[in-house]
Amino acid sequence: MLTRTCPNCGNTAAQVLTRRVTKFSLFFIPLFPVRSRYESQCTFCGAAYGVSKDEANRLAAH
Repeated sequence: MLTRTCPNCGNTAAQVLTRRVTKFSLFFIPLFPVRSRYESQCTFCGAAYGVSKDEANRLAAH
């Protein structure tokens, strides 16, 4: 959870930072990660937007 200004609604609100990992699977068994995406979602308006890996690491360090 982060407290930031939302680029969509402009309100200062809590935002959830999530990491989504896509994994290669064989017969429904996930074997290894293929891609990672970072997203931030505003708890005030519900808007979600992508975040770069560097920015996600910087935000998580605070």
